[in-house]
Amino acid sequence: LGADAPSTLCSSFSKACDGDPNNTRWVFWGGNGNYLIGTFDGRDFRKESEALRTDWGANFYAAQTWSDIPASDGRRLQIAWMSGGKYPDMPFNQQMSFPCELTLRATSEGIRLFRQPVREIENIRQKKYCWNDRALRSGENLLSDIRGDLFDIRAEIEAGNGAEFGFIVRGERVHYTVADRRLSCLGRSAPLEPINNRIKLRILVDRTSLEVFSNDGRVSMTSCFLADPADTNLGIYASGGEARIIALSICELRSAWE
Repeated sequence: LGADAPSTLCSSFSKACDGDPNNTRWVFWGGNGNYLIGTFDGRDFRKESEALRTDWGANFYAAQTWSDIPASDGRRLQIAWMSGGKYPDMPFNQQMSFPCELTLRATSEGIRLFRQPVREIENIRQKKYCWNDRALRSGENLLSDIRGDLFDIRAEIEAGNGAEFGFIVRGERVHYTVADRRLSCLGRSAPLEPINNRIKLRILVDRTSLEVFSNDGRVSMTSCFLADPADTNLGIYASGGEARIIALSICELRSAWE
């Protein structure tokens, strides 16, 4: 799993692939976020993959899953330690990520782990903005009137003939480069294949973090993010041609402590 995944930070769990109880695999998880897919007979783990990467952000580390979720719920829930973050003049050190649900799904590359934010985040959603079937043209910004520092953004965008499209979140670009087929944010990038020429994005914006999930959790990027307090702007853009918004929703979030 890599030199930065010591055994003291490793764990394992089993999960049905695509919800099929007759097609279960074990996931051996390292502290650095790398994982192996395989089978386990109670004694021996037999891997079916090389070390795979889950998260491509700058601060994902030492993720753990809950072991006491009721059987009636059935989810495998995970939270990560976002190591390396720096918070000037704050009386705390580091932070945790948004909790996520883990699932196993069959892909063209084999069985892979998917991470998506837990549904309970909907409990802190407030005012909502929606767009459907809209052209995304160079120089236009549909979000120019929206301001804030806590957001849940969901989008499905068709690449069209554009070279790049994405969001500008409080001065930081979250963008997809069509020719390279890569998703980028905060100096990191991840390979991401479109599905029917479309990319799905889920972006959670907190006061000290920016977490990006794409194509239903196939790729995630967990990063600490200290924005300029004066910059509360949102933007969406396309460059080098026109893209198309299939669906877009933006929800303002309230504090989880209220």
